[in-house]
Amino acid sequence: MLPANRKKLAALGIVLLLAGLVLLLWWRRMPVDVPGVGVILPHDTYTPHRNAFTPTRGRIFDRRDSVLAYTGPRYLLVLPHWGRLDSTRLNRLLGWPDSAFEYRSRDLRRRELPLQLELTAAEYNILRRHRSEWPKLTLREYTARNYATHVAAPVLGYAYANAQPFLYQAQRLARGRFYRLRNGGLETYYNSLLKGSFGAYHPLLDVLNQPHGTWATDTIYHAGQDLHLSLDTELQAYAERIMRERKGYIVALDPATGEILCYVSAPTYDPATITALSRGRERSALLLSEDMPLLNRAALQANPPGSVFKLVNAAVALQLGSITAKTGFRCDQSLINCVHEHPKARNLTQALKYSCNPYFYQVLRKLVNDVPDTLVQPVDTCAQRHQNLAAWTRHVKSFGLDTLLGVDLPQERPGFIPTPAYYDRRRGRCGWTYGSIYSLSIGQGEINLTGLQMANVQAIIANRGYYYIPHFVRSVGTSGPLARFREQHHTLVDSIHFAELIPGMVAALRPGGTASLANLDDVGISVAGKTGTVQNDEGDDHATFAGFAPAEKPKIVVAVYIENAGFGGLSAAPCAALIMEKYLRGKVAKKRKRWENWLRCGDLAEQGH
Repeated sequence: MLPANRKKLAALGIVLLLAGLVLLLWWRRMPVDVPGVGVILPHDTYTPHRNAFTPTRGRIFDRRDSVLAYTGPRYLLVLPHWGRLDSTRLNRLLGWPDSAFEYRSRDLRRRELPLQLELTAAEYNILRRHRSEWPKLTLREYTARNYATHVAAPVLGYAYANAQPFLYQAQRLARGRFYRLRNGGLETYYNSLLKGSFGAYHPLLDVLNQPHGTWATDTIYHAGQDLHLSLDTELQAYAERIMRERKGYIVALDPATGEILCYVSAPTYDPATITALSRGRERSALLLSEDMPLLNRAALQANPPGSVFKLVNAAVALQLGSITAKTGFRCDQSLINCVHEHPKARNLTQALKYSCNPYFYQVLRKLVNDVPDTLVQPVDTCAQRHQNLAAWTRHVKSFGLDTLLGVDLPQERPGFIPTPAYYDRRRGRCGWTYGSIYSLSIGQGEINLTGLQMANVQAIIANRGYYYIPHFVRSVGTSGPLARFREQHHTLVDSIHFAELIPGMVAALRPGGTASLANLDDVGISVAGKTGTVQNDEGDDHATFAGFAPAEKPKIVVAVYIENAGFGGLSAAPCAALIMEKYLRGKVAKKRKRWENWLRCGDLAEQGH
């Protein structure tokens, strides 16, 4: 019996020992692996954790996948505000030209302290290695938005979070609110996609770091998305160089997709100026400049389009049956002046070639004053005029005019197309006649279009009646453009009537046409386009041109507006031709290279072509 009792006592001792061990380990908050039972975890061993993830802002690429903007380190040299500095030795150390330090820092000393100079990574590393030799200097490294290009500032723009120095300066100036609301570009428009979203996860972990639910609500992390633009930065740089001394805009796009290839608002500036801490002097100059370089002209400045609008009037008149392609009108100077002599326009093609003002005066007059055959007499001509102008307005607006196109910029203007109700409010219901609104026939008067709309009208003609909303971003990450940029928008004009415009647009670039100087037949490119000269009561007229190439299967549409440049055929048209040739061929013919400098500060008439 004794051995059996001993066995029972031994077994009981083992059980008590195991129970004590489990109790001890539980008290020490450790898991226990019990044979036949598995790992035992007491409920209070779970520990709350918080894992946070901050996204890096997405990059911006051009159509060739070159980086235009990215988030990365920046470097500052903080200057002492007391004592003398051996600037000669500093220039030599950093490899700067003589007097470079004095030049870069002279205006900084008129501003608030501290005084800061922007450094490159190489300059920063040189100073860091020689830090002991310059105890008065302070080096600072911080993370900010960097721009790897000096072009396309109105396109790239800025995010408000990255532009606080600029916004602070803008608040103190009369134009501050205007610029703050309208200058954000793609960085502002796509800000939520570029910046991604902060993520925080709250798991309950055991001592083996295994999750057991959450102890708080999680926020989902999304990485910042990259933007891939349709912008051709080589073409953009070339166009900005041509417009360097000018005021105006150039918009070039692919009519088959609506992708914007080139977008110049002149005068322009370096995009890094807005966000760099050490460039406050340059920002002040931009804000105070009378030329308003911060104004995004092609999106926010709506102007009369001039004779370019004759294309729209002709298309609508063809659709409404007011004319045919064979209709001819006499060049009657008593109706309206024609700015140059030309043969009689026997049909629409010749009228477009010569840009005959009296012809298009009579086209719109026939449309507005038309009275259909009727047995009911007398006809209320006032009511009929309202009805005809309303039909004109409805068809013109189907070109995407008098409305926001929806381009991917934070601000744009809708332009303006007058309606019968507009004239009724201003002059009374029957107080206006065609004789008081005839300037609409040549794209003057109350009509206003933006540069984006000018280019889009040409895309509609190139596509024979439809368009895609112009846009800069061809892909967000790998998902392509936003869905609305893939949708076709159709006008109320049949495609056959757009086809009837093409011969006249091509003829305008041939000898005797208003844009013959911009002919590219010598390099095998057929261009279709229309010149315009916008009347200006406060100085020289403004020059316009809009067209596309090749005329048969267009690959590029270009709209040009140059302030105070005179006749469109001598400045705007050659400018557009250079852009087309540069894009389609990658280079410009030698005989047209000389235009590049002439267009910066004059017109080709002054240079004898």
